Amino acid sequence: MSFFKRLKDKFTGSEQQNETLDEQELQQDETLDTQEQTTDETKKKPKKLKEADFDEDGLISIEDFEEIEAQRLGAKFKAGLEKSRQNFQEQLNTLIARYRKVDEDFFEALEEMLITADVGFNTVMELVDELRDEARKRNIQETEDLREVIVEKIVEIYHQNDDQSESMDLQDGRLNVILMVGVNGVGKTTTIGKLAHRYQAEGKKVMLAAGDTFRAGAIEQLKVWGERVGIEVVSQAEGSDPAAVMYDAINAAKNKDVDILICDTAGRLQNKSNLMNELEKVKRVIGRSIPEAPHEVLLCLDATTGQNALSQAKSFKDVTNVTGIVLTKLDGTAKGGIVLAIRNELHIPVKYVGLGEKLDDLQPFNPESYVYGLFADMIEENVEELPAEDTSDDVTDDEGQSHDTK
Repeated sequence: MSFFKRLKDKFTGSEQQNETLDEQELQQDETLDTQEQTTDETKKKPKKLKEADFDEDGLISIEDFEEIEAQRLGAKFKAGLEKSRQNFQEQLNTLIARYRKVDEDFFEALEEMLITADVGFNTVMELVDELRDEARKRNIQETEDLREVIVEKIVEIYHQNDDQSESMDLQDGRLNVILMVGVNGVGKTTTIGKLAHRYQAEGKKVMLAAGDTFRAGAIEQLKVWGERVGIEVVSQAEGSDPAAVMYDAINAAKNKDVDILICDTAGRLQNKSNLMNELEKVKRVIGRSIPEAPHEVLLCLDATTGQNALSQAKSFKDVTNVTGIVLTKLDGTAKGGIVLAIRNELHIPVKYVGLGEKLDDLQPFNPESYVYGLFADMIEENVEELPAEDTSDDVTDDEGQSHDTK
């Protein structure tokens, strides 16, 4: 199965599963509402929900659920990365139309295109070198035939030589502490609110700590988010010692059997040195109360600032153990390549991305969802153009007969 077809099937479903997600949800609701009034025979065969099979309790299999969730995630990334996708696809299509043959002129133009998309110089050089080798190995002569390889190599570049995971280090049976860092204006407080909402929806008991005591209005802003999502916020007066706020919050969280404590921090003090010293002090206080905490240090970066976001990440990485990136406002930029630059040049995993303004638009990151969002139209168009024999997984038996394994 081709890489494009695998992504298309994963995030949009097969040809027979072409109903929209909204229609599926409506059909599921209708099925569940009427199950009590139907016969046992009808219960076993409800209206289609991605061809999922319901059991007698109205539940579907884990496999069907994961398929539905993958398609929902694909739709989120496709919508959220619309600006970046239009930019990437338009420029790549222009290059392929202009340079029909795979030669050095094409690769140089591709390098320039990727650099302007904020992929990062070092990452671009590495990616294009990989493409040169792959074109040579496969004897690819036409640039059109390199289209799918480019997308596949982006996923490989993201993962190579690094075993860090995009998953969060959150464990049951302990107080998990997440420390949020980042400069002012990157959407840190909003991210905390959305993250709290996500974990609460997963059944976790969440508490917030208003540790940004220096910025005017920061405490009130976090309290507004706490009220919005129904989560307690531990705070002190403006100008208080942030470390003291963390100490109080940890004690309160322990007393109330909280699962996850999300701690806000200052984004600016008088100078960079003061800011970083304050972060170190906060981390020491947390670590004395809970060994090995904070369990996650998430750095919020604004995707619309491009290479400036990369500079911020380098500064914070120098003074604190950043375990993951939350890339906000990814829906607002046409240069989504910054994800690759951060991951490949700093070796810090991107754990969440902001794909819109809604509460559920903060989504866990994974490379395949990302490249699908960047190239969805191209992926779907190219799969549709392939002949049937190129898009099936056929095997041949001992008698020479071909069988579709799907």
